[in-house]
Amino acid sequence: MRAEVWRRAVICVVMAIACGRNLAAHPSPFSYIDLALRADRIDGSVMVHIYDAAHSLGIASQEQLLDPAFLEKQRVALEALLSPRLDLKADGRLLVPEWTGAEAVPAQQSVRLRFRVTAARPGSLVLHPIVFPYDPVHQTFVNIYEDNTLRQQFVFSARTGPRTYYTGTRQGALAVMRTFVPSGIQHILIGPDHILFLIGLLLLGGGWKALVRIVTAFTIGHSITLSLAALGLVSPAARLIEPAIALSIVLVGADNLVRGRGRDVRAWIALVFGLVHGFGFANVLREFGLPREALGWSLFSFNVGVEIGQLAIVLVVATLLAAIRRRSDAMGYRVAYAGSVVVIAAGSYWFVERVFFPA
Repeated sequence: MRAEVWRRAVICVVMAIACGRNLAAHPSPFSYIDLALRADRIDGSVMVHIYDAAHSLGIASQEQLLDPAFLEKQRVALEALLSPRLDLKADGRLLVPEWTGAEAVPAQQSVRLRFRVTAARPGSLVLHPIVFPYDPVHQTFVNIYEDNTLRQQFVFSARTGPRTYYTGTRQGALAVMRTFVPSGIQHILIGPDHILFLIGLLLLGGGWKALVRIVTAFTIGHSITLSLAALGLVSPAARLIEPAIALSIVLVGADNLVRGRGRDVRAWIALVFGLVHGFGFANVLREFGLPREALGWSLFSFNVGVEIGQLAIVLVVATLLAAIRRRSDAMGYRVAYAGSVVVIAAGSYWFVERVFFPA
């Protein structure tokens, strides 16, 4: 407890100096929320500075809030003020706090209000508490506990969007999968460069065993680098990865044109360049936000989503190409040739754009 008090005191001092605020006028533009997730309920508390509380309630003398009798008179108004601003959702359901008491904390010139929510432990908790929106630099520090163990810490300001916490339960794992599997599917389906790379690998056809080898090799490659990047072990810059992805598309198309009836090395190409594409997936996943408390499940789920989208593309394209070849070998050859030219052209365009005209 003493370490927690010191931690908060240091944060207050550092952030107040950084924000260039007048310490005499507003000594602590911070609030604190503690959430303890139990099996059948959530216990919580909100600690706010008397300056912010007095300002929002129209109280002339902020020091009055440190008087227990006066605080008790203002408690209902303060609870009504804070309830909608906590903005907590459990598994998509808005939580309505049941306030259980208030106390003054003179040592920190603050008041603490306690609340409880009667609900089973959720799989996911979405938070977006903007406690005092009148102050653009006000920050809210949130600590999330599971069975008295600190699991996650967030910092919210007026510029911070909602954040999601996934609990360490079966429901939490399912919530992660519901979020990240669709995200993986969406990313592969809306990524024209990844789609074109796959199409380039499939243009020359081959039996289903060959196609399975190609898909498996690509999966192994991008899974390795996606995990390494997401774990922070290897993080090449996007300005290097994005042109490399474009170059991989060019090389796949070129291999189709020059290989002819030679040895089929598409599985090796898929493996090598799958490593590059994995870093591209990681850049998107990093922007999406990996939950630290469910890192393994989120990585696994995103990868599953990518594979589902990838298999959908492979099934459609491979089936269509096979149908064309059954009708006419010559037509199948022309489609493969023309498709490879298109792959090279698109990859070259993206390479030039990403090297010389980066966004």
